[in-house]
Amino acid sequence: MSQQPPSTRGRGRPSSPVLSRERLTQAAIRIVTEQGYRRLTMASLARELGVSASALYNHVSSKRDVLVLIQDRVNEQIDCSPFNTRPWDEALREWARSYRRCFAQHTALIPVMAVLPVADSPQTLRMYERVARALCDAGIDGADAVDIIVGVEALVFGAAYDVLAPTDIFDPGGLEELAPTFTRFAAQRPRDPRAAADRAFELALDSLIGGLRQRFTGAVG
Repeated sequence: MSQQPPSTRGRGRPSSPVLSRERLTQAAIRIVTEQGYRRLTMASLARELGVSASALYNHVSSKRDVLVLIQDRVNEQIDCSPFNTRPWDEALREWARSYRRCFAQHTALIPVMAVLPVADSPQTLRMYERVARALCDAGIDGADAVDIIVGVEALVFGAAYDVLAPTDIFDPGGLEELAPTFTRFAAQRPRDPRAAADRAFELALDSLIGGLRQRFTGAVG
C-alpha cells in the first residue's frame, strides 16, 4: 500500500505575521512619518501590512480609531512619573521635557495629535488626569489647570519642530540690512542646531514655569 505524503498544513508559523492592534499602530505611524498624514488611509494601511482592507475592520472601525491608537501609542512614551515624587512645578518641567523628546521623534504626527479629541484614548486621558491631579493638589484647579496643560503643550509642539530646524534658518541671505540687529543676535546662538533648539526651549520653559509659580504660589526664583 502506498504511503501518503505527510501533511504540512496546521504546523509551524503562519506565512505572514498575525495582524494585531500593535502591528496596525506601528504601520500607521510609519506611513505618517515617512509619507505624511494625507497618505494614511485604510487602503494604504492595508497595503503596508500586506492584508486586505476588510481585515483591518476586525481591529478598528474607522481611520479615527487608527489615529486614537497612534495617539495612545505615542503618548504612553511620555514620562509622568515625576508627578509621583516631585513638587508640581518641577514635575511639570520634567513632563514638558519628556513630552518634547517624544514628539521631536514624531514631528509628522504633531498636526494630527495636537487637534485630535481625547475621546476613547485611555493613555492620553490617564496622562492628563495625572497632571491635573498634581496641579489640583497644589491648589491649581478648574480651567486654570487645563489651561496650564494646553500652554505647556503649545510650547512643546513648537519646540519639537525646532529640533529639526536647519543650521541656516536665520541666515538673511542678501537682506541683512533689513534686520541687522536680529541677524547679529542670531549669529551668537550655538552653531549646533540641536543645542540652539534646546537652549531656546529651556529659556521659554524656565519663563513659563517661573511665571506659573509666581502666579499660583507667590514664589519667586
